[in-house]
Amino acid sequence: MIQPADLSPLPRAEAPRNCPLCPRLMRFREECRAEHPDWWNAPVPAFGDPEAWLAVVGLAPGKQGANRTGRPFTGDYAGELLYATLLKFGLAEGEYRADPGDGLALKGAIILNAVKCLPPQNKTLPVEEANCRPFLMEAIASLPWLTTFIALGKVAHDSLCRTFGIPLARAKFAHGAEHVLPGGKRLIDSYHCSRYNQNTRRLDAAMFEEVFEAALKRPR
Repeated sequence: MIQPADLSPLPRAEAPRNCPLCPRLMRFREECRAEHPDWWNAPVPAFGDPEAWLAVVGLAPGKQGANRTGRPFTGDYAGELLYATLLKFGLAEGEYRADPGDGLALKGAIILNAVKCLPPQNKTLPVEEANCRPFLMEAIASLPWLTTFIALGKVAHDSLCRTFGIPLARAKFAHGAEHVLPGGKRLIDSYHCSRYNQNTRRLDAAMFEEVFEAALKRPR
C-alpha cells in the first residue's frame, strides 16, 4: 500500500497512511474510505520542489480535492486559482489538469498544509493543529533554502507563528500583511483561495497575485 512518504519530496516529514493522532479525523477518514474506496483518503503529502525558497501553507485537504487525489489543492476549486498563479509567476512548469498525473512540477516552491488529514466541514480543531504541527516543523527543517512563507488563511498563519515561537498578538493575520520570522524569514498572509472566499469576492485573482508579487521580492 502506498504511503504518503512514497509520494513526498520530504519523506521524513510525512504522517503514516493510518496516522492515529487525531481520533475525530481517523473516524472521518474511515467513513470516507467506506464511501469512496478508490480515493486517496489518507494524510496528504507535501508537493513541490525540495529546494524551494517559497512555502505555500494551506489549512488541510479538501474532500473533493486533495483527499480524493492525494496531491495538495488538486481537483477542487481552490486549486484552480492557486496553480494558475504559480504558473503565471514561474513557480510551476507544465499544465495543471486537476490530476496528480498531469506532470505539473513546482519550481522554487512547495505546498504544505497545517493539518494533513481531511477535517469534517473543512474545520480543524486546535488539538488537531497541535498534533500535526510536528510534521510541519519537520518539513520546514528539511527545506534549507526557504526564505518566504505564504499562509493561506488564519489557521495556517497561526500554525506557522507557533512553529516559530511568535506570539499571535505580535503577528496578527490580515490579507497582505507581512511578518518577520526568526532567521530573517518572511511570512506573508493571504485569504484562503477557497471557493467561498472567491465567490463572495473576499479574494479575487488580482488580490491573490499581489501576495505572490510581494513574495517574489525576496532578499537576495
